[in-house]
Amino acid sequence: METALFQRISPSRTADEVVLKIEQLLLDGVLRDGEKLPGERELAARFEVSRPVLRDALKELETRGLLESRHGGGTYVADIIGQIFSKPVTELIARHERATFDYLEYRRELEGITAEFAASRATEPDREILKAIIADMRKAHETGDFNDELEADVDLHNAIGESAHNIILMHTLRACYRLLSAGIFYHRQMVFSEPGARDAVLFQHEAIVDAILEGDPAKARKAAEDHIDFVTETMRAALRSGEWERVSRQRLTSRATSKMNKETG
Repeated sequence: METALFQRISPSRTADEVVLKIEQLLLDGVLRDGEKLPGERELAARFEVSRPVLRDALKELETRGLLESRHGGGTYVADIIGQIFSKPVTELIARHERATFDYLEYRRELEGITAEFAASRATEPDREILKAIIADMRKAHETGDFNDELEADVDLHNAIGESAHNIILMHTLRACYRLLSAGIFYHRQMVFSEPGARDAVLFQHEAIVDAILEGDPAKARKAAEDHIDFVTETMRAALRSGEWERVSRQRLTSRATSKMNKETG
């Protein structure tokens, strides 16, 4: 009797299959750091597996450091992105101005190719997400809510990374933007202290999104690079202004001290 080439696969699902599915969601960025998973009963129903099978899968994912259970609080996605640098290195580079511009140079290349990919690969759901975020950014800009605007800024760049559909780029960018959110390399307030900078940054973000929505890779890449070039030059101007003010204040103090010495001499 001839053996069938493709034999029937058992309909019962194993813990390994559940592990693989959740890993794929993590890899694709669908599940994010700190996100809470549905309850055990609901999750088992969604996967169409028994609760013991689900528990085995979750336990394996915890062992791999991908999930974490919180006593009485459910199961969460672990901090799988982590820090791009160790704390001592982060603190070291934060103290040195040169690191700011190296960071921006790095971002310029990374974001340029990411925007280019996004313009050629973004799906309709990706485009809807980008439209919603840019709308939030405009609203925060109009109300002058600095924190909401910063949050939308980081959210937008992450969404562009997701729209590029390259998992290495996406996770690299997520780690990169953690430093941006924490103000490690530069403070957005410093950029916004320059006249017209807030309006210019919003316009640049709109230009990136418009190019992606138009499906124009070259235009998207240039818009992303132009944005970082603007931030770089604005940072240099802000730092120069701060340095010049420091020197001016020192001169003022010196003149006052010299005048006082002459009067008392």
